[in-house]
Amino acid sequence: MQLNEKIMTREALVGIIGMGYVGLPMAVEIARAGFRVLGVDVDEERVDSINRGSSYIDDIASEDIEPLVAQGLLGATRDFGELGQADIVLICVPTPINRAKDPDMSFVASATEQVARCQRAQQLIVLESTTYPGTTTELLQPRLEKEGMKAGTDFYLAFSPERIDPGNKRYKPGDIPKVVGGVTEKCTERAVLFYSQFIRKVVPVSSPTAAEMVKIYENIFRNINIAFVNELAMLCDRMGLDVWEIIDAASTKPYGFMAFYPGPGLGGHCIPVDPHYLAWKAKHYDFHVKFIELAASINDNMPYHVCRKVASVLNGMRKSVNGSRILVLGVTYKKDVADLRESPALRLLELLRQQGADVFYNDPYIPELILEDGALMESVPLSDRLLEDTDCVLIVSDHSGYPYEWIASQSKAVVDTRNAMKHHTFDHVVRL
Repeated sequence: MQLNEKIMTREALVGIIGMGYVGLPMAVEIARAGFRVLGVDVDEERVDSINRGSSYIDDIASEDIEPLVAQGLLGATRDFGELGQADIVLICVPTPINRAKDPDMSFVASATEQVARCQRAQQLIVLESTTYPGTTTELLQPRLEKEGMKAGTDFYLAFSPERIDPGNKRYKPGDIPKVVGGVTEKCTERAVLFYSQFIRKVVPVSSPTAAEMVKIYENIFRNINIAFVNELAMLCDRMGLDVWEIIDAASTKPYGFMAFYPGPGLGGHCIPVDPHYLAWKAKHYDFHVKFIELAASINDNMPYHVCRKVASVLNGMRKSVNGSRILVLGVTYKKDVADLRESPALRLLELLRQQGADVFYNDPYIPELILEDGALMESVPLSDRLLEDTDCVLIVSDHSGYPYEWIASQSKAVVDTRNAMKHHTFDHVVRL
């Protein structure tokens, strides 16, 4: 049976490498469409959890997984050799940056090597991990063609960027248009046919590199606009203006304006990372993306600005950061999501500790965390006594479940980086 027929009849087995924030939701969506899905992950706890029908990601309920496992449509393994049975392989692994802010492609390279070891004819292989333009043709294609098979003839290779937004209840994977770029026209056709079985709209582009640039462009667009509003927030602070008032008023314009909001820094896997991916790749062409690098620099500086804001508030109380008790409220990179990836709270905790503060945190989603210096921190329970004994509360993640009015009423000072207390009026609450 040809691959096209297997896809149309749902006979194709889909292997997914990496069962994290992208891989698991994608696996559930594909299995719901009637395909058999095999998740492959090095994490034994994830594999066991899936096979028990239990979810470890907030966006996916265990009730979504259980029936799929029971029907034999979804399973997981640590054995990469089982990918040899798959007709379609999706690679959904992390693509972080290292300390020098260069791309760390080790996860993609390792996954590609595992696919190559059990590769067979007529497989469709798709990279979904966010990466720099050129990854599919420069890293994956040469390795997958090393044994003599050719993309577009013996197997099919494409890139299709993940667009999942953790914590977004409005858009499920099947609702988000899927951009697809294949190495050849046949590669694109096979990938489009597959994704169109469970995604409402599929958008083919001319090449994998074009598809890779689409994802980078989407995220850097947000990065640049956030950098602009972060810089505006710093200027408004110096001018004695309320940046939140400015944004709200500007948002009344019915055309030509899109609201972005300042914050303590960027977090998540894509937005703070992608500018560095593109800047790194641009240097291969003797091109410097100065505008993009400037935006990344502004956003990277926001935790330092927040620390200065905290110091200013404490100074007004005749206190210094050194020796002050500071409670960081919320440490995830966005509200209501149990995700610490690139969270600015981690940098803020480190900076405040380095300045001698007695820092602790509360976050219902993160019971404990480890800082870069190896320090283990545990979430402390909120109480009247805790807040009364705290010199300053620093709101970093504006989780919906926090009782903000009570927190403010019991606190000596609050620095609100998310405008979480916009509906409450307290003289000792200072907004970004």
